[in-house]
Amino acid sequence: MTGHASPILTTLLDTDAYKLHMQQAVYHRYYDVPVTAEFRCRSDELLGQYADEIRAQIAMLRDLTLSDDEYTYLSGLPFFQADYLSWLRQFRYDPSQVDVRNEQGHLRIQIAGPWREVILWEVPLLALISEVVHRHRTPELGVEQAVAHLQHKLVNFREQVGDLDMSRFQLMDFGTRRRYSQAVQEGIVSTLKSAFPWLVGSSNYDLARRLQLNPVGTQAHEWFQAHQQISPVLANSQRAALQSWLDEYNGQLGIALTDCITMDAFLRDFGPGFAHRYQGLRHDSGDPVEWGEKAIAHYQRLDIDPNSKTLVFSDNLNLDKALALYRHFGQRANVVFGIGTRLTCDIPGVTPLNIVIKLVTCNGKPVAKLSDSPGKTICQDKAFVRALRKAFDLPLVKRAS
Repeated sequence: MTGHASPILTTLLDTDAYKLHMQQAVYHRYYDVPVTAEFRCRSDELLGQYADEIRAQIAMLRDLTLSDDEYTYLSGLPFFQADYLSWLRQFRYDPSQVDVRNEQGHLRIQIAGPWREVILWEVPLLALISEVVHRHRTPELGVEQAVAHLQHKLVNFREQVGDLDMSRFQLMDFGTRRRYSQAVQEGIVSTLKSAFPWLVGSSNYDLARRLQLNPVGTQAHEWFQAHQQISPVLANSQRAALQSWLDEYNGQLGIALTDCITMDAFLRDFGPGFAHRYQGLRHDSGDPVEWGEKAIAHYQRLDIDPNSKTLVFSDNLNLDKALALYRHFGQRANVVFGIGTRLTCDIPGVTPLNIVIKLVTCNGKPVAKLSDSPGKTICQDKAFVRALRKAFDLPLVKRAS
């Protein structure tokens, strides 16, 4: 046993930017909406043995508060409003909202409460689970090995680039949720800032603030999922989510996530009004080349120049995949690559955890993520999945797990 009594997370801002961005919108629009979220280990590993240590780390989160310096920093950004930031100053994690169990070796976690509070649990929980597990499995590894491996990858990357015009290549760190550790993520991002001229930002608010990077991120699947039970008509739920976001941010933070109900269903809802007002789209499942071609064709059909829009690729990327996608799309649209696990948990001898936390109910009723990758479907209520597929004119499938 190598349990640590000290807290893994030491600041409220050690989370992904899209969580605060969504939280503000929820605070303003859906203050009393209740939700539940659940942990999933997609590789079905036996992580239950770490339940007690994870529970102890969760208990320590109740002590986190927004510092004066952090409050001042957030206040200086163009998209946060004073009423939300005043509320965030008073926010405290409530560990009683999180039920952690070891069920026959499997780690089971459920989070329940008002959406405005539950929304902040996902990223820190996943980050601390990942760090706890890696501390036990490979205690001899850490920042030194991670940075050395990154340096090797950067040499290889530059060799592949050759004389390619890289003026439009942009990289973002998306690595908080499944990082090896906080220290490793900071070491990786610091190294990229000094050695990789194409780094444009980090999704981690704490690192963005301290390393003077752009904080990046808009919305996650839960934004669209929740609207499945907020919108009075299921078939209108995706459009309602897109419109509510525009109402909150009025063109700022304008990258829309496309795969909650599949790209095809998204594009049917993403008409000229949305396509003009949103700055671009984010890919998170399915074949990225097929997705990018669909996005570009959609803009062209609407007589919108794809080079005026941004395509963000963020599904299981590494530097090699990003470069290949840049070669394909780099002169046809603004392209950005959000790389997570393959940066912040890429150490020889380490197997990253394939873990997620997803919304499962809103207003006491089921919600679903269908995705463009069948293995990423999230919903245990098969009747609701059928209803969702019917509402969005998608073919029924025999199995949704």
